Amino acid sequence: MIGKRRAWQTAAVAAAATLTPFAAARAEVSIEELQQRLDDQEQKIRVLERRLELQDETSAAAKETAAVVSAGSRGFTVRSADSRNQLKIRGVLHVDGRYTNDDEETAVFDTAQLTRVRPIIEGTLGGRYDFRFTPDFGQGRTVIQDAYLTARLHPAAAVTVGKFKSPVGLERLQSASDMRFVQRAFPTSLAPNRDIGLQVAGDLGGGRLNYAAAVFNGAIDGGSSETLADVDVNDDKEYALRLFSHPFAGGEGLLGGLGVGIAGTVSSQTGTAAQPLLPAFRTPEGVTFFRYRAGTTPTLADGDRRRIAPQFYYYAGRLGVLGEYTEVSQDVSRLTEAGLRTGSVNTTGWQLATSWFLTGEDAAYRGFKPLSAFSPGEGWGALELVARVHELDIGDAAFAGGADSFADPAASASKATGWAVGLNWYLNENLKWMLDYERTRFEGGAAGGADRNDTDALLLRLALGF
Repeated sequence: MIGKRRAWQTAAVAAAATLTPFAAARAEVSIEELQQRLDDQEQKIRVLERRLELQDETSAAAKETAAVVSAGSRGFTVRSADSRNQLKIRGVLHVDGRYTNDDEETAVFDTAQLTRVRPIIEGTLGGRYDFRFTPDFGQGRTVIQDAYLTARLHPAAAVTVGKFKSPVGLERLQSASDMRFVQRAFPTSLAPNRDIGLQVAGDLGGGRLNYAAAVFNGAIDGGSSETLADVDVNDDKEYALRLFSHPFAGGEGLLGGLGVGIAGTVSSQTGTAAQPLLPAFRTPEGVTFFRYRAGTTPTLADGDRRRIAPQFYYYAGRLGVLGEYTEVSQDVSRLTEAGLRTGSVNTTGWQLATSWFLTGEDAAYRGFKPLSAFSPGEGWGALELVARVHELDIGDAAFAGGADSFADPAASASKATGWAVGLNWYLNENLKWMLDYERTRFEGGAAGGADRNDTDALLLRLALGF
């Protein structure tokens, strides 16, 4: 037994001695494979990390160049991430109703009309160049109201080229969405509207003084260049200058909302029988009460035209006051049987308008936001009372000379005085109802030197602006 046991032990030891080299070799192979696998995994991890870095860089670059789209009460905007390039879509829609007395005498009938239908495209290029394009499809016609480019070179120097509002009338420079009455007042009938030209404007003294100096083709009183097919009909140009100051801007006192200014134009105009270059004047509801003589021997613009327009506004809390005076001196001529008759006609217009928010909002010359929007059971929006008195006075020189006069005293009034009261209901920042009662009295304008009949009108407007 002992001998057999020893024999088995000896065999086992011999077998172990024989297998030991093979086990060690196998252990070495496993370690090498494991090391290779670790190297492979490390390489894969590096590749994945680089891919993630590239994705992050691509995502960051995309964010830097991606367009930002936004919509709000002031329209729809597409802009670059750095806001240096923008495109804005805005619009104005005015649906009006007019109800007057004496329809047959004045030939102005009760009607509803689309007064303004204006899509507005504006934007900025390169953070410095602003543009605006505004067609108007209201009143059954197509007109380009605005088409201009402005280079903002400095806060004190912005250069505008194209068709835009002449910097003269205070109420004229107020946007259609900010108007307090359905129709503008008589002084606006003397201020030019939109014209084609070049303007340099800017702010001085930290915004306390604004100036604008421009040269235009020249528009008739109350008119725009489209009345002349957006071209000039002679070589003479019109030069405009406006200074407007906020002397107490930034102050907390009662005078912080005061603005005062003066504007004027000078030009020389020579009319023709086809283009007399002279205005006709109408009441807010559209009744024509003055025009120069026409026919075979019309009155023509013939020489200097000068305008002067002092103006102011004052806004404090819910109160708003706007006043302006405009005077135009126009050289005219008319070929009569006695020969060429020349003269100069002075026409003046003024207005004083007030507004008061019954619901407590702050009044302003531009912009407005009601304290609440109209929603049944939640809010009624904002209510504003408005009132004004305004007048237009044509100088006696227009009617002197009997049959040779520049205007017919039996058909044209020498003065129109109007007053109006109204209520504006702002449903929200973009939508409002306007209701005005207008009454106008005249001096002259009827046969035998009598006064024309007074006119009365109710004017209604649904105004959308964004």
